[in-house]
Parts: sequence; structure tokens; C-alpha cells
Amino acid sequence: MGINIELLLLVVSVLFFVSILASKAGYRLGVPALLLFLAVGMLFGSDGLGIHFESIYVAQTIGTVALCIILFSGGMDTKLKDIRPIIPQGVVLATVGVLLTALTTGLATWWILGFTMPAAGVGLTTAILLAATMSSTDSASVFSILRSKGLHLKNNLRPTLELESGSNDPMAYVLTITLISLVQQATAPNYWYAIAEVLMQLVIGGVMGLLLGKIIVLIVNKLKIDNGSLYPILVLTFCIFIFSATYYVKGNGYLAVYIGGLVIGNSKFVHKRSTLNFFDGLSWLSQLLLFLTLGLLVNPRELIPIAVPGLIISFIMIFITRPLSVYTSLLPFRKISRRDKAFISWVGLRGAVPIIFAIITLAENVPHARLIFNIVFFCTLVSLVLQGTTLPLVAKWMGVADNPKEKSKIDNFDIDFPEEIKSATSEIEVTQQTLKNGNMLMNLGMPEKTLVIMVKRGEVYFVPTGKTILKEKDKLLIITDDDDALAETYRDLGHA
Repeated sequence: MGINIELLLLVVSVLFFVSILASKAGYRLGVPALLLFLAVGMLFGSDGLGIHFESIYVAQTIGTVALCIILFSGGMDTKLKDIRPIIPQGVVLATVGVLLTALTTGLATWWILGFTMPAAGVGLTTAILLAATMSSTDSASVFSILRSKGLHLKNNLRPTLELESGSNDPMAYVLTITLISLVQQATAPNYWYAIAEVLMQLVIGGVMGLLLGKIIVLIVNKLKIDNGSLYPILVLTFCIFIFSATYYVKGNGYLAVYIGGLVIGNSKFVHKRSTLNFFDGLSWLSQLLLFLTLGLLVNPRELIPIAVPGLIISFIMIFITRPLSVYTSLLPFRKISRRDKAFISWVGLRGAVPIIFAIITLAENVPHARLIFNIVFFCTLVSLVLQGTTLPLVAKWMGVADNPKEKSKIDNFDIDFPEEIKSATSEIEVTQQTLKNGNMLMNLGMPEKTLVIMVKRGEVYFVPTGKTILKEKDKLLIITDDDDALAETYRDLGHA
């Protein structure tokens, strides 16, 4: 019986619409949108409204493509000038930190399952495999929560967290794949070969991302495409190419796409602003589709038998093994305060990536794969509920939250300037106080280096001159040298 494509499209559109509404409500309540996407998927799934989705391979394919886009977009949004001071600690957290988290959590999981579910007969290697799937900080969760909540952090904490979460998925992936092969081996596993395989994949992935990123920038700038809207599609094509090409040379594709995105995002190329905006939207769509798919895949009734060990593993990971791995990894970096380390430990968010890695165990028919998947899914829910909802509160409580000057958002003018133009733009509404010295633009008495480049009156836009008569409720688009000059302009125009 064939699939009714109209029904499929109707269901998908309803799912997307409900998820977007849920994310809007969740933003007001302080609940991560990603958690709500999962919840909507579970609500519409087989144990909810009855949508049966059991294709492991379709879910794995969606997860792989979505994660590529999320990592690539995260790399493009990351500024090298922000992460340059914290690259050493970020790399250590993304490698040594992940390894320590996998080993310590694996030992704890083996012990916990031994007395809570002895009949399952989970071995040590399988327990470490379970922990390896959850050993990385999820990039989709970190990027989404930090940026959607507008959380500003002191001491370069934000770039540290984004660098760690963007670059540690490859290490967790390699550990997962390596441990799957070890579990499936009939003979004694060769641990030295496994270590060499991990190192080789990371090195090749890093080199491929760096080289292909630079080549892609050259190609994009050399090509002369008449239709400018095709440039973002071209960069998306190269994103997929980086991942697949790296796979065929035995490298880590996830690391390659992140580094490739980092190189491309920090280079000058034509239609860069439209490309970045395109990937912002595409990344959000990928997260929505990914979490909906994972929510549909799980059977909530299967989570009940593993609730007790799942809770114990979650709490041990959040309060013991993650902090232990962070503090141990950052021992050489004595300038990082205890508060900063504590907050980094708390932002050990689990999300889509651990579930995707758990799906790989299902696809490979690993022993206890369904148990691994259910525990990983349960731990992800606990992490998003406990850590995801409390990030702003914990940041303030630990004294690491920053309070930058608020800028007026540009809502009435669809305009942006390239990064290379060092300026500050804003939008100001004309009030009675603004017009106290006269109603002509020249009477406003703005600072010398501030210009009004456009006026919106009702639905009409026009470029003003010094003799333009202004009216109350006019919207002014202003540009000035920097934030200090912008603040002076606000004061001069009678705005707080």
C-alpha cells in the first residue's frame, strides 16, 4: 500500500505548526524549544495520537543530515576573534573531557545497571558504549538555548561553550563507532588499534575541513552566478560535500563540517549575509525536524521500566562525572576560576546528538541496543528539563551572567551591514521630546558622526535631508561610529 503524499504533507505541516506554537509558548515560560519539539513528537507518536514511525534508517538519515547542517551553521556563526583566546581549553574539553566523561560514566552505568537491572546482563564495554553516546555536549541544544535566551556570559564562557559543543561531537561519534565494533567482535578487542583509529579520524577530519573550507571560499568568490539567491544553495551543497568526501577518506565528517563552517564563516565571500541568514533558518528547521523525528521514534511506555536507572545515571552524570571530567581537563588552565568551571560543568547539555548515536546502535543491531536508546532518550529529557530550563538562573546565581547594554532592535527596516563596516545601527521613534528644538532634521542636534539614513512614516519610506520635516511616531534608521556614539545619540534625542 503506497503512502498518501497529501496526507503525509498535511501531518508534517500540522506537526511543524504545533511545534512552532509550542516553542513560542515555551520561550515565555523559560522552557527550551527543543524539549517541546521532542514532546510534540511523543504526543503525536504511537503511544499518543497514533502516528507509527519505526524506521531506524530514515531517522538515522534525517539525524545525519540535520546534524551536518547544525554543526556547519554553528561553525559559520562562530567568530575566530572570540574563540582564539580559548582554543586550547575548548579543544581539551572536546577531546580529553569527552573521553573522561565516557569512561567515568560508563563505569558508573555498569555498576548502576548491575544492581537495578541485573537480568539485563549489560557488560562493561556495552555500558561504556552507552556512556559514549552521551559523552558530548550537544551542539544543537547549546546553540539554541544560549542564543534564543540571549544569555550573555563573562570571561569568554559563551565562546568556550560553543566551541566545546561544536567540536566535541566528532570525538563522541568516533568513540561510539569504535566501541560498537569492539562489542561486536567475537575475539578479544584490539584497544591499541581502536585508539589509532580514533586519532586518525580526528586528524583527517580536521585537515579536510580546513582545506575544503578554504577551497570553497575561493570557488564561491570566483563563480559568477547571475541569480544571487543560488549562492546559499551552493554553500549548502558544499556543506554536504565536505561531510561525504571526508567519510570516504576515512576521516570524521562531523569535525570536518564544523571546521569547514568555521573557515567559511570567518572569510569574505559574495552574498555572505544572505548565506548566513539562510543557514540560521535552515539550522532551526533542521533542529525542529530532528527533534520531532526523535520524539516520534520513541515509545514513552518503554521509558517507564528504565526510569529509576535512568534518573540515577542522569544525576550522576550531571553532578559527578561531568564536573569531574571538566575540572580534570582544565587543571592545566589555572586562570579559569572555580565558578567558571562549575558553570561549564552545568552546561553539559544532552540533546539530539546522543539520541542519534543511540540510533546507530539500533541500526547496527548491537546487543541491548533498545535499552541503550531508551536510557539515552530518558537522560536527554532529564538534562533538557533540569539543565536547559535553569541556565539563566544558574548563570546569575554563580555570578557569571553579564548585563550588556541593550540596543534597540531594527524592526521597521529590512537592512543590515557587512561585518567589515565598523558601525552601530539602530532605530529610534520620534517623540515630542525629540522635536523640542524644532521639527526639522537639522534641529535635532545629533552628534557629528551620527547620520539618519532613512525615515519610515506610516508605510512610506524615504531618504531625508537636513530640511526634512519630522513628525511624531516617525521611525528613524540611524548609523553611527560605535556603541558609545549610539548611546550619546539616544541621550541627545531624549531617549533613555
